Amino acid sequence: MSVEKGAANRPMYLYLLLLTVAGAVGLQGWRTLINNFAVDTVGLNGFQFGLVQSIREIPGFLSLLVIYLLILFREHKLAAYAAVVLGIGVVSTGYMPSFSGIIVATTIMSIGFHVAETLNQSLTLQYFGPAKAAVVFGRLRGVASVCNLVVGAVIFVLADMLDFTWLFMAIGCVAIAIGLYCLRLNPTIEGLTPQRKTMVFRKRYWLFYALTLFAGARRQIFTAFAVFLLVQKFHYSVQWVTALFFINNAVLMWAGPAIGRWVSRFGERRMLTIEYSGLVVIFLVYAFTDSAILAGAMYVADHLLFNFSMAIRTYFQKIADPADIAPSMAVGFTINHIAAVLIPVLGGILWLTHYRWVFIGAACLSVVSLCLAQLTGADGKPFSESET
Repeated sequence: MSVEKGAANRPMYLYLLLLTVAGAVGLQGWRTLINNFAVDTVGLNGFQFGLVQSIREIPGFLSLLVIYLLILFREHKLAAYAAVVLGIGVVSTGYMPSFSGIIVATTIMSIGFHVAETLNQSLTLQYFGPAKAAVVFGRLRGVASVCNLVVGAVIFVLADMLDFTWLFMAIGCVAIAIGLYCLRLNPTIEGLTPQRKTMVFRKRYWLFYALTLFAGARRQIFTAFAVFLLVQKFHYSVQWVTALFFINNAVLMWAGPAIGRWVSRFGERRMLTIEYSGLVVIFLVYAFTDSAILAGAMYVADHLLFNFSMAIRTYFQKIADPADIAPSMAVGFTINHIAAVLIPVLGGILWLTHYRWVFIGAACLSVVSLCLAQLTGADGKPFSESET
């Protein structure tokens, strides 16, 4: 069973907070630097850089293999090792200024990030009961946003003083140091349900799988095509795009914890209904607006609603066998990344016809997600169990 509240789970909360800082610093620093490094230092073309981004998603697709690593490592220890691997990948990027080097470093970085993120979600659901898990997810999202802002500000200040090698090293060493420190800690408590060390697929989890798949598709529309639209159609400059990133993270500093409280208070179905109803509107505005300001506002709203998806995980927590949480989070990460392979390609084909079809298609996916969300029931349990 999950630990609902009290001093017993505070060590795990602080442990998860440290892992969140390591993941946010490492990934955000890498994202901030990699575009300029790839173009200015390595000289990659568009196809090569696109391939790097696709390879970055492969470890997420293979997240289900994490469960087999738990045969060899305790879950919290594996999360700490993953933070170290993430940092090593970031550091090594600056020392391998070639196409093949970036691919190797990106793969290392991505393996560390996806393993750490999978286990972060799993440990949160195991150690915090339904009344607290969403709040913890929200607080961790807020912390990640603060880290993103700090990393951006530090890189902005140091970019003219240090070359890419030193910048990647500084960022990666933060993740490595946090991971090594976490290896010294033992935030676990007795009495939790042991997690299964085999892959778990259950028919009764079908709604969780479906919601996770469509959430992955929505994520890819946001990451692959929303900014591209702002740049190509509305001619957003680098400064304007950076300003949007800053606004998104500043908003989420406050909104992340608030969204967690709302999920806990109002339930998963209401929050997912708000998310997917809002997404239908946002994607249709993307498709048909000619206002650069309105499109930018939709980007901020899009990013905010993305964080409502924590309700999918807390819904699963309410219906799942406690022993299934770790393997199911790994399977869920893999399902989420199926869309990472398919959506950019399919969206790119539609974009060649007309960019509007990408966002009209995304609106249709959001309608499907909206319908599926109604099946969660008012209190997050399966509809047939909660409202019959």
